[in-house]
Amino acid sequence: MLMDEVNEQGGQEQTEKSEDAIINIGYDPVMQTAIDVLSVLGAKNKVILRARGNSIPNAVAVANIITEKMLIGNSKIGKITLDTVAGIGDMTSTVEIILNKI
Repeated sequence: MLMDEVNEQGGQEQTEKSEDAIINIGYDPVMQTAIDVLSVLGAKNKVILRARGNSIPNAVAVANIITEKMLIGNSKIGKITLDTVAGIGDMTSTVEIILNKI
C-alpha cells in the first residue's frame, strides 16, 4: 500500500455545474459510502465517483450497489474512465465512474 493512499480522504467536492457532484472514494465502509452517494444523487442529476489504487474495488462496489440494489431502474452507469498515473518508480491506476439519475 502506498503512503499517499493511506492518507487519501473520502468526501464530496462540488463542480461548476449544479447538476454534478464529485465524490472521492477512499477506505470508508462501502455501504456507508453508498448511502452518502445515494443522498447526493437524490439532489443532483449526476455523480462522479473517483478512486485510485486499492480504493478502485470500493468505487465499483458503490456503483453496483446504487444501480443494482438501491435505485433499480432509476439510475445507470454513464461512463467509466480508466487511467494510470506514472510517478517516479511507481504507477497508480485511477478510475472515474459517472452515475446518472434517470
